[in-house]
Amino acid sequence: MARILVIDDEADIRRVVRRYLETAGHEVIEAADGQAGITLYQQHPANLVITDLFMPEQDGLETIRELRRTYKDARILVMTGIQLGGLFDFRAHAVLMGAQRTLTKPFTREELLNAVGDILAIEPGAARDRRSES
Repeated sequence: MARILVIDDEADIRRVVRRYLETAGHEVIEAADGQAGITLYQQHPANLVITDLFMPEQDGLETIRELRRTYKDARILVMTGIQLGGLFDFRAHAVLMGAQRTLTKPFTREELLNAVGDILAIEPGAARDRRSES
């Protein structure tokens, strides 16, 4: 299947996402923040990056920006548990910056696997052009 990098500062979230993905046959590598995730991606390129938006050290938006700058064809799924009102839509901004999809925590195993499957089906060269928000 695919190698998937999961970046989230919450170990419990990483553990659940890992279990969902591994039971579907994927290989999972983990990082606790965006900076560690970028380093891990450089050492072990992944077919998909799943990142939280709000983390210490380097947040998800910074991580997306850095991935897009260096790895233009990286496939990215953003997850967040924060529902913010107001003028700035972080999920939409993540998509504009280069994420193909977003998921709101908590999500089901099926929602995660459907999003992962949809993103992995995108041809690498088309990853930047077929963004959609869920």
